[in-house]
Amino acid sequence: MKPIKFSVAREKLEQDILDAAKRLFAQRGYGGVSLDHIAKAVGASKQNLLYYFPSKEALYRRVLHGVLDVWLSYMDALSQRPDDPEQALREYIAGKLRFSREHPDDSRVYANEVISGAPIFAAEIAERVIPSVQADVAIFNRWAECGLCRQVDGRHLMVLLWASTQVYADWSSQISLVLGKQELDEADFAAAESLIVDMVLRTVLLPSRPDHGDATP
Repeated sequence: MKPIKFSVAREKLEQDILDAAKRLFAQRGYGGVSLDHIAKAVGASKQNLLYYFPSKEALYRRVLHGVLDVWLSYMDALSQRPDDPEQALREYIAGKLRFSREHPDDSRVYANEVISGAPIFAAEIAERVIPSVQADVAIFNRWAECGLCRQVDGRHLMVLLWASTQVYADWSSQISLVLGKQELDEADFAAAESLIVDMVLRTVLLPSRPDHGDATP
């Protein structure tokens, strides 16, 4: 039983290191965090931390890979409903806001990396994020070709969707100040979802045609 207990303890410490690193990278950015900071947050020695991760950059990359795993899992609504633009967009926006609420540190770590020009993670972003975006843009184009929605620039629509949802994680402190409260709550995210969905659907969907039935004048 001892090897099993040791393995569980090792996995827990590794996850504790990742969680502490993510929290600190979200707060201070890559340059503002040292291995000593992370080790102190975990309550371990720097040497112990280096046993799991050989460098700060290796730890940072591992954190960002985990962030992308979670982030991309919230971005598959469009592909799941390829013939229903309205429901797909509703679910996509709801999912992105849920990501911002449930994983704010993930969003901030990614935002910090991108704002700084993606000096460390550019190749991984190009490999994992760009194909996902291109696939979603292709869905928008197909919707338009099939007459299911207006002809829109899917690239800019994706940017708009990201900006309007991730801001509730990346700039939550400012939004809280604007709303005059300590922190955002479920009602705030519900209000944001309602407004964003309404704005996007009005822009993307074609106006519904009145149904006159079979009655003759």
